[in-house]
Order: sequence, then C-alpha cells, then structure tokens
Amino acid sequence: MLKEIKNLVAFLTIIPVGMDPDCLMDAADRMYLFPLVGALIGLLAGLVAWITLHILPSLIMGVLTLGILLAITGLHHTDGLLDFGDGIMFQGSPQKKIEIMHDQQTGAGGLVLGLVTLLTTAFCIANLSMSIIVQSLIVSEISAKLAMVITAWTGKSTHKGMNTYFVNAMHAKFRNLRLIAALTCSVGITTSLLRFAGLTATIAGLVAALAMIGISNRHFKGVTGDVMGAVNELARMTSLITVLVTLQWV
Repeated sequence: MLKEIKNLVAFLTIIPVGMDPDCLMDAADRMYLFPLVGALIGLLAGLVAWITLHILPSLIMGVLTLGILLAITGLHHTDGLLDFGDGIMFQGSPQKKIEIMHDQQTGAGGLVLGLVTLLTTAFCIANLSMSIIVQSLIVSEISAKLAMVITAWTGKSTHKGMNTYFVNAMHAKFRNLRLIAALTCSVGITTSLLRFAGLTATIAGLVAALAMIGISNRHFKGVTGDVMGAVNELARMTSLITVLVTLQWV
C-alpha cells in the first residue's frame, strides 16, 4: 500500500519520492485516493500562502500561491486545460478536435480559457482571509481531485491513452465502492475544515466535473487525459468561488 501511495504522489506531483515503472498502473488502481494527495498539495500551497500573506499584499500572494500550486503539479493539468480550450473551439469532427488537442501549439481558445481560469483562481486566493486560507486551499484541491475521480467514473475513454487506465480502473470491479471511498474521504475532510462551505465547495466541484463531461461528450464523444486535466483546474476554480460566496452569506 505504501508503494501505491508513493506512486500516487509521484504521478500527481513533482515531489521527489521516486517513480516506479508501474507508477501509472498503481495511480490508476488507487485513483480513489486522489483526494488525499489533493489535501497534501493544498496544505503545502496553503502554508506558503499563509506565510506570504504576512509579508506581501494579498494580490501578489494570490498569484504566487497559484504559481506554487501549478509548479507542484508540474503544470500537467494546466496543459490539459489549454488543450481542452483549443479542442472545443475548433469547428470539426470529434476526431479532428482530439487531434487539435494533441497539437503542441496553443491557440486562441486555449489561451483565453487558460487566462480566465488562472486569473480567476488567483483572484479568489487573494480574497481569502488569513484565518481560512490554508483550509480553503486544502478544500479546493480535494475538490479538484475528486472531480477527476467522478470524471473517470462517469465518462468513457475516447481513445487508448493515459486516460484509459483511469477510466478502466473506475469502471472495473468494486467501481461503486471506489467512488464511495473517494466521496467519503473528501466530504469528511472538507466539512471538518470549513463545515457548510466545505461541503458546498465539494458539491460545486462535482457539478463542474459533470458539466465538463457533458461538454466533452458533445465535442469529443468521451473524455481524454486533457479533459481530466481541465476538470482539475476548473473544479479548483469553481470550489474557491463557492467558498468565497458561501462564507459571505453564511
């Protein structure tokens, strides 16, 4: 089990824990534990944000903290977000849209979607108070990773690739138990940290994931690795917005 957890961390982050040859298979098989790695990522970024907020203005803190988040994950999900934006903006068949997503060049669709998502995320972080910033970043990262789990559990793979391992794992034996484990773990941590705001942020991330699945089915006839990366980024943004809105009204 320790080996699988280490491979999960190695797959989702750039933390130098060592990557085994079967890292991808282990990560797919233990995908239901993604939210726990998300909690670790959120904690690391939250501590940086908390310290930075004592020294620098909140807006700069927000931008730097987002940079830390993206760096920890190796920009893999961000790359998927940009590719997703290019894919949905291209006018053509689902197969051609997928080919556009695999293109190394970033087009206007990816650039605009990336800018809006990342700027909104940075501004959300900048508006978090010192008393809840660590908790909020943990909650948002858990929500982002849970969103990827629900995407693999609900969606179907468009073609054989990295995404196929995760989709197959979440459709295999005990698929419902895997989902329940991910949900229980996520809701347990997020509600203990932010109570009702944590719960609503988690639900908002799931809604964002389901919306993304619908969009992906329409444009690509299924989900890809880029779609999962985009889901992570958009679910993080959605959950942070929800935290701010909920805490304002509760």
